[in-house]
Amino acid sequence: MIEAGTFIEAARTRGFRRYVGVPCSFLTPFINYVINDETLAYLSAANEGDAVAIGAGAALGGQPAVVLMQNSGLGNAVSPLTSLTWVFRIPVLLIITHRGAPGLSDEPQHELMGSITEPMLDAMQIPWEVFPADAGDIEPALERATTWMAAERRPFAFIMKKGTVAPHALRRRSIPQREYSIAPSAAAVERSESIPPRADVLRHIAAKTSLHGDVLIATTGYTGRELHALCDQPNQLFMVGSMGCASALGLGLSLARPDLRIVIIDGDGAALMRMGIFSTIGTYGGGNLVHLILDNEAHDSTGAQATVTPNVDFARIAAACGYRETVGGTDIAMLDRLLDRRTVSSGPILGHLKIRTGTLPDLPRPKVTPEQVARRLMAHIGSKP
Repeated sequence: MIEAGTFIEAARTRGFRRYVGVPCSFLTPFINYVINDETLAYLSAANEGDAVAIGAGAALGGQPAVVLMQNSGLGNAVSPLTSLTWVFRIPVLLIITHRGAPGLSDEPQHELMGSITEPMLDAMQIPWEVFPADAGDIEPALERATTWMAAERRPFAFIMKKGTVAPHALRRRSIPQREYSIAPSAAAVERSESIPPRADVLRHIAAKTSLHGDVLIATTGYTGRELHALCDQPNQLFMVGSMGCASALGLGLSLARPDLRIVIIDGDGAALMRMGIFSTIGTYGGGNLVHLILDNEAHDSTGAQATVTPNVDFARIAAACGYRETVGGTDIAMLDRLLDRRTVSSGPILGHLKIRTGTLPDLPRPKVTPEQVARRLMAHIGSKP
């Protein structure tokens, strides 16, 4: 058995100061130690997939991250682990607890996952080893993990057994206190006679943002493809998978790089898929985060099947989750109130804009690879790999 601080302080010397995850009783000493130390950062994610994407965003910003989760939540993280960190080659250090391990008496819901945790990691091509239970094994284990991550630029996992870490008491408040407990009500919906096409909105966003002060994170599907076709720039990252994770990735990057304004260009289907991130952004997001949802009430790139967003008011949801300012409507000019200001607000802001379905004729697919996009962005904003 080790003390939580023995591992965490060894990890600190290798640059790991940011932790994000979903709790497990095996991880309690770890989480408590990080929260107690004001020079470290712990972010409580709504689900394990969000945690991976937030950690990946921090890594893009030059801050290596440790992602904590119970193995029963590994299934929630499969999409970002296979279509975000793998294809973009973004390394995060995973610590996954082994509930239901063979030979361990545990709750029935952990039995199957306990037996397939290691094969799942193997199938996702994530190298792993058992979390060190002896203090003398920590440095060599971290050396192997970080050496592999630096060479391959992909995640590495430690599997933590029960009883590996000694208890550690919590002494600080675990959730940051906002200066406002409830965000102001969403602004009245602004309506226009015509609903704009996505391409016009993307051109408008590009014109209102700066190459050297802003980063644009575009969701998967037509949004990222159109942005690339219309105005590709090195300050952009367009998702090619991990649907719903653009906002979590943007949150992680915004926390790692408060000197930059991070503009997330989301879609209605993607926002619905991971709505838990609204509460996380509302709690942890800073004034350098702008979250835009382009809502055409359809999964456009898969055949324009309808989403349920005619019945959803994202602006009011975001306001209830703690965003500092929100606005919704159909007029493209409403984005100006969010994008024209260069002064930072005291919290994240959101715009919910209705747009048309459809895309540009003969819309090309990007020729640049996801890995090239990620490395290009990191070089542009000065993040070390």
